[in-house]
Amino acid sequence: MLRLQPVERRTGLTPETFEKEYLIPRKPVVFTDLMDPWPAKEKWTIEYFKSAYGHLQVPVFSANYSKPGKGYMTPDKVIPLKEYLGIIESGPTDLRIFLFNIFRHAPELCKDFKLPTIMEGFYKDYPFMFFGGQGSKVALHYDIDLSHVFLNQFHGRKRVVLFPPEQSRNIYQHPFTVASYIDVNNPNYDQFPALRNVMGYECVIGPGETIFMPSGHWHYIEYTDGGYSIALRANESYVRRAKGLWNIARHFVVDKSMNRLMGEHWRTIKEKMARRRAEMENESKI
Repeated sequence: MLRLQPVERRTGLTPETFEKEYLIPRKPVVFTDLMDPWPAKEKWTIEYFKSAYGHLQVPVFSANYSKPGKGYMTPDKVIPLKEYLGIIESGPTDLRIFLFNIFRHAPELCKDFKLPTIMEGFYKDYPFMFFGGQGSKVALHYDIDLSHVFLNQFHGRKRVVLFPPEQSRNIYQHPFTVASYIDVNNPNYDQFPALRNVMGYECVIGPGETIFMPSGHWHYIEYTDGGYSIALRANESYVRRAKGLWNIARHFVVDKSMNRLMGEHWRTIKEKMARRRAEMENESKI
């Protein structure tokens, strides 16, 4: 198994302590009480979403969404939210909803939570909800815009594995993307020898808890139970915001265009480039 240390869990963090111990050193932490003032913590149940917003049409993705070809990064289907919630209640499924801005359809929900005061730079316009069935997985990646992410869990539990940005080559990042396709749970050290040098973090968050994922941190997520969360994003650095915009442009211009042109062959090229980068990284340390 990969070398993973537990993420610290804290209650009663002040902005000053958070900045000193976690924000500046870019270290993840689980808040046990950041959501406590929110009405949403108790209000946003499955029954509530079914009755009040079950009619909303939502994009649903399976584990196939990242496969090369014409369906790359597109939803499998669009169904009513009530139907989807019934699916994740009924048992394991790989179906997920992600980057879903429910607040565009139901702006009144914004009254049920407040942007944290733990740091400056929270985006007001980009709150997203994430839903997933028991056993569904979020492939290892980092967020393309380089924002800090505060993932707030409402229902169910999630296992979160994190790697700092300096581990990018050792986890075989695919060039021109924010993706890595290593198997976090069953690392193949023969096929990916640089994984022996990787150090990361691991935790399980449950309802009422928030994990802080610093800018550029790789994260892999498993839904231990069917459930959902809201991600709030913050970025206090204008330089980092500019880098995030460049990341977005590079991804859409280079990676998506080459995928359309070359399909599976483009992925093979990226895999070879990732292996070579990992080799060069470790050769330089010998």
